[in-house]
Amino acid sequence: MIFNAGRPQRRAPRIACAMVAACALLPWASPAEDGSTANPAFTDGEIQRILSHGPWPAPVPHDPSNRASGKRDAIEFGTRLFFDQRLSSHGTTSCSTCHVPERNWSDNLRRGVGMVEVERNTPTLMNLLGAHWYGWDGAADSLWSQSLRPILDRRELAATPRHVAQLVRNDEQLSCRYRKAFGSQPSPTDDEAVFVNVGKALAAFQETLMSGATPFDRFRDALARGQPPSAWNYSEPAQRGLKIFIGKGGCTNCHAGPNFTGGDFFSTGLSRFEPHGKPDQGRQAGVRQVLSSRFNLLGPYNDDKSGASAARTRQAALEKAGIGEFKVPTLRNLILTAPYGRDGSVDSLADVVRHYDGLDPALLHAKDGRPAQPLRLTAGEQTDLVVFLESLSTFSNPWRPDDGGRCD
Repeated sequence: MIFNAGRPQRRAPRIACAMVAACALLPWASPAEDGSTANPAFTDGEIQRILSHGPWPAPVPHDPSNRASGKRDAIEFGTRLFFDQRLSSHGTTSCSTCHVPERNWSDNLRRGVGMVEVERNTPTLMNLLGAHWYGWDGAADSLWSQSLRPILDRRELAATPRHVAQLVRNDEQLSCRYRKAFGSQPSPTDDEAVFVNVGKALAAFQETLMSGATPFDRFRDALARGQPPSAWNYSEPAQRGLKIFIGKGGCTNCHAGPNFTGGDFFSTGLSRFEPHGKPDQGRQAGVRQVLSSRFNLLGPYNDDKSGASAARTRQAALEKAGIGEFKVPTLRNLILTAPYGRDGSVDSLADVVRHYDGLDPALLHAKDGRPAQPLRLTAGEQTDLVVFLESLSTFSNPWRPDDGGRCD
């Protein structure tokens, strides 16, 4: 398969890279007392916080709202759809146009380009299984619903349910794979039902995209086994940066758990691009969109008959989201996805650390409303934090192209 033919030139991933959204600084985070770079000794409490970021990959159940989740035939169908430019109205754009496998399923552009340039940076598709909200503003409450959005968006694939359904019906291989994935031929009359199942097959494929073990994971697992420091094989600068990350940086308040994200929404003051001269409303607009969508978990296409998966969608109406709040991204494999921020306006990790080091407290608040405090790290501490964040990446890509061959 040719993944990138005819697309705009993309910048190469940068080793000196930036977090997509950096640490949520705590109101009580205190400035560094000195510039010491001594090898850290981890307390029992710090070790427990380190262990909370694993094991990796974390065990996550399949999506109950998607009957195709975890099914091999659906994964193979979704793989073929993901790279098929015929899904777009002009036959020139596919999901892989912006989500490039070799670039950690992103594109290294400031803002994604489909039919035209969009207003936000292309997020990675890695490690999406088990998330609660999708997109920078959380405008989708399931991965299959999120998979439908760019197909319909006039700036991206600019297609319609009718266009997609007709493609699946009229193509022998797609029709065969649809039947194997969903147990029947695509409906000859219900365009929307076929369209939704295309989204569910695309989601089944994307759920398989998981990043590999990193230097941090090997260090974390050595701690879990109780191995002595001599067996850690993890650089001292990375350890010092980790101590900042789980300590006075307060980064784990947002970048929590094995995937280094709690999935919450914050306004960080990091991104600066304002589309059409107006602030991007972020989560506020996302809540309105998810509640008004026919494809949300409250609608007719949710396969979870227990109703449990729709609970968070009902609760979204009660959120007190502020303008400019965006979802906290994973920090895994971040060195492959530069530039950073929801608008792609930040080139390097050092720039992000400097932003939070001298942060204006008015630009970032904790969820309790109290203003954050700048980190005020020494130059050495800033470097250590960068080294730690780089240790959350691996250059190995376990995914290999495989659409299952010919369908008979």
